Amino acid sequence: MLIGNKAPSPIRDGLMTTRSFNDPAKALNWVREIYNHNVAYLRHTFEQFSKGQGDEDRVRAHYPYIEITTTRGPSVDNRLSYGFLSRPGTYRTTLTRPDLYHTYYMDQFTLLLKNHPEAELEVGVSETPIPLHFALGDQFHLEADLTVEQIARLPQIFDQPDLANMDDTIPDGTHTVKEGEPAPLALFTAPRMDLSLQRLKHYTGTSAEHFQKFILFTNYQFYVDEFVRDAHAMMARAQEGEVIDERRLEYVAFVEPGNVVTYNANLPEVPAGTGQKPPRLPQMPAYHLKRADGTGITLINIGVGPSNAKTITDHVAVLRSHTWLMLGHCAGLRNSQKLGDYVLAHAYMRDDKVLDDAVPLWVPIPALSEVQVALEKSVSQISGLKDYDLKKIMRTGTVATVSDRNWELWEQSVPVLRLSQCRAVALDMESATIATNGFRFRVPYGTLLCVSDKPLHGQLKLPGMADRFYRERVDQHLKIGIATMEKIRAMGAGRLHSRKLRSFTEVAFQ
Repeated sequence: MLIGNKAPSPIRDGLMTTRSFNDPAKALNWVREIYNHNVAYLRHTFEQFSKGQGDEDRVRAHYPYIEITTTRGPSVDNRLSYGFLSRPGTYRTTLTRPDLYHTYYMDQFTLLLKNHPEAELEVGVSETPIPLHFALGDQFHLEADLTVEQIARLPQIFDQPDLANMDDTIPDGTHTVKEGEPAPLALFTAPRMDLSLQRLKHYTGTSAEHFQKFILFTNYQFYVDEFVRDAHAMMARAQEGEVIDERRLEYVAFVEPGNVVTYNANLPEVPAGTGQKPPRLPQMPAYHLKRADGTGITLINIGVGPSNAKTITDHVAVLRSHTWLMLGHCAGLRNSQKLGDYVLAHAYMRDDKVLDDAVPLWVPIPALSEVQVALEKSVSQISGLKDYDLKKIMRTGTVATVSDRNWELWEQSVPVLRLSQCRAVALDMESATIATNGFRFRVPYGTLLCVSDKPLHGQLKLPGMADRFYRERVDQHLKIGIATMEKIRAMGAGRLHSRKLRSFTEVAFQ
């Protein structure tokens, strides 16, 4: 969209025009035009600036917005949890990355027009500036080729990220609509989404475009090793005469940190692999078993502790996942449990402390039946045990999540009393955090843990015992997690996103 060396001014080229649509595809096309033009303008002017060219006037470009007004309440299928306006009024949100969010935006636009046929979608240019950092993308190191003087002048010419546009007051339910302003249409503003897209690359070593709709979280590298091994076996070309499982062909590529892409060699057209392995792994590496429609499975090793669990789910939330599932190890608290038994969480005792301000402790975190049923069926399928026999290896109950890894060193009457009073059957450091952030951000969640030690009963996690346990149990546990995600995917997003996660004054976007 460049004409010679001339910057593509959004104003000059007529992209400040506001338009109304009753066709979701046309509305999204106009969003794309506005966004792409504004980003191209920022990139071009920055390139000129970095070369010492240009007139150094203030450079500004803005996000597109979408707005809808209705004078009547919804008349929709009451089984839906999103896709409609809760009451008459005007609603608006800013939008970003229509390339990445194409399917998501199309789904939301389509539902809005279907559920409010009397209304139109208004698309225009918002007053929210696009920070230069977000326009350049996660592959660009902004300051790499600038002089010290240019870095000092940068904020005087280009908009920088503004934390005032990036808070979580909407999902936290504390957002106040000022008189005359539209109500929020989505949980996240465009700048908040862009910030998280950048952070995902930083923390996981992979770009947001590779993340799939079904996310597995784990706290041990053993799960990653097994996931990588299985994924590469799936991508490898089948031996002559080998019968290929149809499921194997559903996954088109596997992506590792550094955006290292391995394509499925059994598909008709196989591109060459791309990416470069990083010199060191990122803080929370992510691995993506991709489907063409984005409904594959992402595994993230979040390490140990609730801080990491909150950090990564704060950012994964903007991708609007269909399910988060925690697969990890825990301390078994009942004498009847054995090492290697499973715990299906149906409640959480929250002592992780990282989300108490955003989600007060008096807020219940409900179990979601769709996820619970899929987990139980998958344990049965992979273990071969059914009905009453399943209780031999799996217990359903409360999981206590704590922030102190050395909780075993507390004076023993303290944990024994508290864990007994809440009827906990297992203890870990991440599950309640992920479930609570799932509740907070309206993302379906679940937890299946594996008992790796029983400190209250003298079976501590020691090197020899742990190593043997990991070798014997990780493969089965991971297979259960993947089978669960595939069962949930078969339900469809409309059935999965529970009304339990929605308030009575809710945004329309999923």
